[in-house]
Amino acid sequence: MKSSPYITAGGMAILSDELEQIWARRRDVVKALSAAAAEGDRSENAEYIYRKKELRGLDRRIRYLQKRMPDLRVISDTPDNIDAIFFAAWVTLENEKGDEVEYRIVGPDEIDHQKENISLDSPLAKALLGKQVDDEVSITLEHGKVAYAVLAIRY
Repeated sequence: MKSSPYITAGGMAILSDELEQIWARRRDVVKALSAAAAEGDRSENAEYIYRKKELRGLDRRIRYLQKRMPDLRVISDTPDNIDAIFFAAWVTLENEKGDEVEYRIVGPDEIDHQKENISLDSPLAKALLGKQVDDEVSITLEHGKVAYAVLAIRY
């Protein structure tokens, strides 16, 4: 299943910065690769082999970002109903043990940037969408069912 094309404005800025940094890093790697290639026999040149591998990884990420970023839809508006959970909401939940956790529902391309971010495509986020304070949600995970109560919503 294809991941959701939604992203916050902050998430898009992070991806744009990452792409810029990768291009800058790529220029340095190409220079180092050229220098390593000039040293002679490439089959036993560890620096050359390492730089080729690094360049392939950078090019793979550049291709992915260049293909993915134009398809992303930046969502920066607050929803009309701020009492319900929608994309980009900060949600405070309480589990069955009484422990509180806070998550922000974001696009799948920005979940790595902060540990409290959860993907819009995750089972928990899907269960939370449209819920309001005092609603309960239950999801089934590999180790069993988990239930949460919605304590707070903010944008």
